[in-house]
Amino acid sequence: MHNFYFADVLGTDVNNERTLLALSSMADEKAFTSLFYLYKHKLYSYLTSLTESEMLAEDIVQDVFLKLWNDRETLAEIDNFGSYLFRMSKNQAINHFRRMSRETLIISEMFQANPSDNQTEDTVSLKETKKILEDIIDKLPAQQKMIYKLSRHEGKTHDEIADMLKISPNTIKNHIVQAMSTIRTQLRRYSDTLLMLALVTIFKD
Repeated sequence: MHNFYFADVLGTDVNNERTLLALSSMADEKAFTSLFYLYKHKLYSYLTSLTESEMLAEDIVQDVFLKLWNDRETLAEIDNFGSYLFRMSKNQAINHFRRMSRETLIISEMFQANPSDNQTEDTVSLKETKKILEDIIDKLPAQQKMIYKLSRHEGKTHDEIADMLKISPNTIKNHIVQAMSTIRTQLRRYSDTLLMLALVTIFKD
């Protein structure tokens, strides 16, 4: 983990921070807001360097502080809030990429599947799901769709795509993150149908 971020965190008034944590644990919204503003810029910078995605970094910062608020009763028990916060954020980022990797593999397997002529319920479900996926991908913004297909369907690396399109690898990564987020969101809109029950089971946390 990057030491220069912790150098800033360690400069925080420890007694004041403990007071904010104690008040936050008792549902003091002003104290919790103060904690948020005390750390959000350092945390955002750290996560941007870790994920190479400003959008993802912002989402993780929001998710982390939302989880902290939901579990606020335990805040007063934290000895080193800075270390705890950065460790929690790093784990959140790792879990995100693991989940994305798993979902991408599932989507890839669906597109590569070659059902037999025996039209079982599973085969129909697979075909319908693949049709939904194809429609979602087809409606992505043009450049985002092209980058997603080059990465997920043709197996090209971020560097290879960046070289082809003359844009930065970080831009490629952002497009893929946004595409996966859109696909995940759209798929969940179909989660109440029988055709998507199996997929929802696989995609759940």
